[in-house]
This record gives sequence, C-alpha cells and structure tokens, in this order.
Amino acid sequence: MTKKIYYAKPSITELEVSYVTDAIKNGWGDYCYDYIYRLQESFQDYLHVKYSLPTSSCTGALHLAFAALDIGLGDEVICPDITWIASVAPITYLGAKPVFIDVLSDSWCIDPKKIEAAITDKTKAILAVHLYGNLAEMDEILRIAKKHNLPVVEDAAEALGSEYREKKAGTMGDVGVFSFHGTKTMTTGEGGMLVTNNTELFEKLKVLSDHGRNPDCKKMFWNERIGYKYKMSNLQAALGCAQIERLGELVEKKRQIFSWYQECFKNVSGISWNLEPNHTKNSYWMPTLLFNEKLKIDRDNVIEKLIAKNIQARPFFYPLSSLPMFEEKKENEVSYSLCKRGINLPSYYEVNKRDMLFISSIFEKIFC
Repeated sequence: MTKKIYYAKPSITELEVSYVTDAIKNGWGDYCYDYIYRLQESFQDYLHVKYSLPTSSCTGALHLAFAALDIGLGDEVICPDITWIASVAPITYLGAKPVFIDVLSDSWCIDPKKIEAAITDKTKAILAVHLYGNLAEMDEILRIAKKHNLPVVEDAAEALGSEYREKKAGTMGDVGVFSFHGTKTMTTGEGGMLVTNNTELFEKLKVLSDHGRNPDCKKMFWNERIGYKYKMSNLQAALGCAQIERLGELVEKKRQIFSWYQECFKNVSGISWNLEPNHTKNSYWMPTLLFNEKLKIDRDNVIEKLIAKNIQARPFFYPLSSLPMFEEKKENEVSYSLCKRGINLPSYYEVNKRDMLFISSIFEKIFC
C-alpha cells in the first residue's frame, strides 16, 4: 500500500506550537484576549483593511454579516449556484431567500451579466464567492451593486491570498469573510474572520457577535439587543497568529504545488485548471481539474480509482439548487455541467512532485 496522499492538511511548525503553548499556560485572566487582539491587528495589516472580527467559523461570520446588513424575513440575496452550502445557509437562518444564478464557465464564479436580471424589489444584497482560489469579477459586480444601491458580501473563505487588480480577496465588498478550517491555506483549527472598512457597520457587528453586548457600555452583563455567540477563543487565535506570520510562505507554497501539477499533467489532454487572468493572482487553495465535457468521463469513477490508490480527492461542489431543500434551477447550465466534471486534487503542504507524477500517471491511463 502506497502512502496516503491527503487532499488537505495544515502546515504546523514549532512557531505554532510555541504560541499555542503560551496561550494555554498564560492566556488567562488579564491576558485572555491578547492573541485575539494580535490576530486582528495582523490580519488588518495583511489585508490593508480598517476592521477585523475573529469568529468561531466562516459560517458565523457570514451570519453576522447578513444580520448586520438587516437581511430578514422575505428578503432575497443573489448568490452563485456553485459554492459550499455554508455560503448561503446563514441567509436562510434570517428568514431570507438565496436566489441562485449561474456561474462563469472559466472562473466558476458568479456571472455578473446574470446578476442584474435577477434583481427584484426584494433583493437586499449580492453574495460574491471566490471559488477554490479563483476570483469573481468584482469590478462588474460592484458596478451593478452601486447602480442598485445593494451591499456586496464577499466570501473569500477559499481565496485567502488571492488578488484582484492588486486588491486582496475579501477587501472589495462591504464585508469580507474568511475561513480558517483545518483544510484552508491558513488555519486556527476551526474559525473565521470578518473584515470591513465601514465604521458604522463594524460597530453593529461587534454588538451582534457578543450576545448583543456593546463593548463601550460600562455596565457588566448588559445586553442592548439579541445577539449571537460567534467569538474566537484565545487558543485558536494563538495558532492563527503563528499562521499569519507565515502566510506569505503558505500562499507561495500553494502556488508552487499548482505549478507542479501543470507540469506533471502536461501529457494529459482534455482537461483544464483553475483560472488566473492577468489582472489576478490566484492563491490556488485547491487545485481543481475539469474534464472536457465531450469526453463523457465519469467523475465519481475517477475519484474511486484515486481512492483505490490511497489518493484523496474531492468532487466539485454540487449546484445548491440541486439540493433537496432548494428549488431546482436546471437553467443554470454551467453550474450543472461543472459539478459532473470537476475534481479537487491533493494540495496539502507536504505533497511533492513525485506524488503528482504518481497521480498524473493514473490520469494518463484514463485519458490517453
């Protein structure tokens, strides 16, 4: 049996161990928020944003974002049909409806041309998701949003380190959110981050994130509204502080892994990969291979062949409108096609070119 090749694992060094150990030993009492504050400052510096709010998950960050934007019962939020369900589940928590529109065939992100046609008097926001490190076309999305006076929530859970016209993913909308799950480029185990440059919105978010308590209020245990419990722990933040110090290194490693894949798969025809137009920098969180539709390849069969060789792989996300809790929208033809043809390949930090040559040899037998 060959060694197991994982699709994702974090990179943990002695720096992470030392920070977490310090938080365990000393991060209590007067010091119980030290690493949280430090992570906020480091993240703001990295992204060049005014405000950041560490959260227990990216899902929680999204819930806070939509709540702070007063999304509520009967409202609609325009969303891409292809993304992980966590992008849209918080919309439903608030009694609102995600409106699924198709994605672009090259970037796999929301199609700006179809946003405007989906806007109604019930539309209250647009959700842009940067998928697998690819970038949504933010210029056009922001133009449409401004025209219709709609806020944009930018889901950069999978795109930390990606850039659009030299702006970091997650910094261009009214609110940006990130994931620090153990599979992501940077991790705190579980956890997430919300960022914004809007002072009024951030003041509202601080209250919402801590059971409706205003940090400026001097009365202990005074709640000015019903809020949520989405705070990150100091222990998680300690891990995050070490990770963000290494973030440049981690992003470049992801980019190197992707370039190795392209080199090792040069003899495999009928496939395409994550897109990196000239005006973007892709952090390639998850190298994603797409089969040409004409080949009629059975994606699940390919994944089974990889698993049989001890290689982890993930299927491309399903269209959310194909799930049983939502209304089917087969007119979103690109989304329904992508899900049948896409595979996420291993990109954990210890993967090497020998592993990729082994993976590519399996594809050569299938395709060549």
